[in-house]
Amino acid sequence: MTSPEGAGADLDPEQLAAVMAPRGPVCVLAGAGTGKTRTITRRIAHLVSSGHVRGSQVLAVTFTARAAGEMRTRLRSLGIGGGSDAVQALTFHAAARRQLRYFWPQAIGDSRWELLDNKFPVVGRAARLAELGTSTETLRDLSSEIEWAKASLIGPDGYVAAAERNRRETPFPAAQVARVYAAYEELKRSPDGDYLLDFDDLLLMTTGILRDNPTVAAEFRDRYRCFVVDEYQDVTPAQQGLLDAWLGERDDLTVVGDANQTIYSFTGASPKYLLDFSRRFPDATVVRLERDYRSTPEVVSLANRTIGAARGRIAGTRLQLIGQRPPGPEPYFAEFDDEPAEAAAVARSVKRLIGQGVPAAEIAILYRVNAQSEAHEQALTAAGIPYQVRGGEAFFQRTEIRQAMRSVQQAAGRDDLPADADVKTVLKAILVPLGLTDESPAGAKARERWESLRALENLADELIEHEPALTLQQLSAELVTRSEARHPPTVQGVTLSSLHAAKGLEWDAVFLVGLVDGSVPITQSFGDDAAIEEERRLLYVGVTRAREHLQLSWALARNEGGRRGRRRSRFLIELVPDDSPASMAAQPPKRTRSAPTCRVCGKRLIGKTASLLGRCESCPSDLDEELLLALKEWRSGQAKAQKVPAFVVFSDNTLTAIAEQAPQDVPGLVKIPGIGPKKLDQYGAELLDLIKTAGQK
Repeated sequence: MTSPEGAGADLDPEQLAAVMAPRGPVCVLAGAGTGKTRTITRRIAHLVSSGHVRGSQVLAVTFTARAAGEMRTRLRSLGIGGGSDAVQALTFHAAARRQLRYFWPQAIGDSRWELLDNKFPVVGRAARLAELGTSTETLRDLSSEIEWAKASLIGPDGYVAAAERNRRETPFPAAQVARVYAAYEELKRSPDGDYLLDFDDLLLMTTGILRDNPTVAAEFRDRYRCFVVDEYQDVTPAQQGLLDAWLGERDDLTVVGDANQTIYSFTGASPKYLLDFSRRFPDATVVRLERDYRSTPEVVSLANRTIGAARGRIAGTRLQLIGQRPPGPEPYFAEFDDEPAEAAAVARSVKRLIGQGVPAAEIAILYRVNAQSEAHEQALTAAGIPYQVRGGEAFFQRTEIRQAMRSVQQAAGRDDLPADADVKTVLKAILVPLGLTDESPAGAKARERWESLRALENLADELIEHEPALTLQQLSAELVTRSEARHPPTVQGVTLSSLHAAKGLEWDAVFLVGLVDGSVPITQSFGDDAAIEEERRLLYVGVTRAREHLQLSWALARNEGGRRGRRRSRFLIELVPDDSPASMAAQPPKRTRSAPTCRVCGKRLIGKTASLLGRCESCPSDLDEELLLALKEWRSGQAKAQKVPAFVVFSDNTLTAIAEQAPQDVPGLVKIPGIGPKKLDQYGAELLDLIKTAGQK
């Protein structure tokens, strides 16, 4: 077993201070790349070797199985990871599951419980009871809302108020989600008293047993005396509740975290427990780790400047990283005319790095949303560079893309399709039923599907711009060819990943791509200061993934030759050096739009339908029914003339919004979501005439 002196070997002064801190509350504020895992495992080794606690009395928890496995490996290398006296290093859920199985008979009795590995079937039954759809994306979004509520200790009765208070962008009106949530909880309990428990229930039930059963709590607390929590900035209220139940009145707790890397608030995670640690434990030892051993000083400097512009940070928690590696190349900023040009340039840079000896597996291309991978998959394939997609499927393997390609192939083989059918119109009619709408839908999973379908539409537009006479058969064949060309190996390739999925990882070279306003920060964050700051932290996480080579880039248009209407991310305005070739784009962003408010009561609008209507769904409607009828008749004629479904022209919600607001001019029309520049040019004059005519009746 490692000696106390050995536990502190090869540590810097701050790491050593954390390792040797007396038993009791310890808070380690650890910046990116500062060796936090080494520090906390050495602290555990020191506590065990010094006789403060036995290894089996230590429970170390983290947030992923991978991180827990790494911790166990390091503890074994320190001589305290094996045997009956081994330290327990687990995720919150794994620890709760073990404890629940052990204590259930004593605390609950003869009733049984079973872990619900897949909640979709039960959520689907609950959705049907609430008269909602049961598509995969709907069930994913409803499941996510239930998970957020339970992680936040919010029950079905409190969901509506909590969703409004937290500005949740709910996939359906909050009252409907609450009904699904309530039905879901009812369906998990069988008539004979047995339980179906989901992963969130593991935490909640274990917490309840320890809180309400003194005998069980005493047995548990006799077994575990010392607790270590990694990534403490990502703790949810449910996890904190379980930690409190573990601790009882004790304070033998070491937490490690970095508020600058809080990027999971949408799951219920909150840095408040980390930030309030010293207030809760006034005698706590607080250690700051700021020596960065991962990245070059140049990368570290950019990271500090990125997070240094953040607003609302508590002074005592701010970490100023200090690079410890030898100097390297300066981060490079690049602006491109369009996304294909950006992807092609990144692929060339990747190939150059590989030629210089950087392994392909040590290179990553990081983006905000998974739909952005398509252009880079294409460019890497064209360059003959192997790649792997992390945290999501490769573009052409995604369910919605496979469905769309099958539909395109079927349409291309139809005998009744006119020879002169407009390919764009036919493709639009195919993609709309799969989830492509004019506006981004509410719900993270529905939006992810929408983004993929939109990327496919943009790809088709690009092909048609190059070949205006492209037929549907030729489009189908080209999509199949591109799909078949992309069979990258799963190992030793360049990593393509979203920024969220890259958390906790690092590479020699990192390319941060697509850094435009609307992506980073993402459009859904506009008007919400807290959400904007989380987007800034997400960029910071991306920057700190790079050890040596770092490029940040953006494109002014989506498609090749498209209108250059994009603006680089507002977070980059002060970061691009004056002598950079990209400095010419350093234009300040326009003032972000404020959050939409109800035109009736003035409250902030929650949900897609409310935003579209311009009022809370519960507020009184001033619908002009005659105008709505006229609009629907007009839409029917347009759809028939174009041979497309009616909703391709305008959705029912958009027509309802027009009939309620009755705009009298072009500025009034464009304020209605769903009426963009293209539809304004196509239908604007007719709509205004319809409204004027209806008003004269």
